[in-house]
Amino acid sequence: MPLSPLDIHNKEFTKGFRGYDEDDVNDFLDQVIKDYETVIREKKELQEEVALLNEKLGHFSNIESTLNKSILVAQETAEEVKENARKEAKLIIKEAEKNADRIVNEALSKSRSVALEVEELKKQSKVFRTRLKMLIEAQLDLLDNEDWDAIFDLNLQEEEEAEAEVEAEEVK
Repeated sequence: MPLSPLDIHNKEFTKGFRGYDEDDVNDFLDQVIKDYETVIREKKELQEEVALLNEKLGHFSNIESTLNKSILVAQETAEEVKENARKEAKLIIKEAEKNADRIVNEALSKSRSVALEVEELKKQSKVFRTRLKMLIEAQLDLLDNEDWDAIFDLNLQEEEEAEAEVEAEEVK
């Protein structure tokens, strides 16, 4: 166990024949006591400062550790988010391609259907035109027929006979 300033102060030396000058020894011991007290006080202050700094160091080490863990978690989360975004983008692209294929196929099917319908309408139009032409030609042939003239002549004769009968009856 180290000496304390009190131990030094209370130290008694035995006196011998022609021993040390007591005042010189006491002055020296007083100086040693003062220096020793200063050293002990400084040591205690330094120990308190070291303890405080060790406590701060521990606190900052904890903060550093926490920050490192947080950075790792953030990096892992960022990677997960990127990977999920890639997967979602691939799914969206696949879905869009499927929809595009479906839309193109539906459009092609409708286009074919419309083309077939147009062809059918063209055929029906040709048939209708041909029938209408034949009907008109038949009607023109009927108009050009000489039977019309005979009908007109017959009608004129019937009218003349009817008028003659009416006049004959009036005369009677």
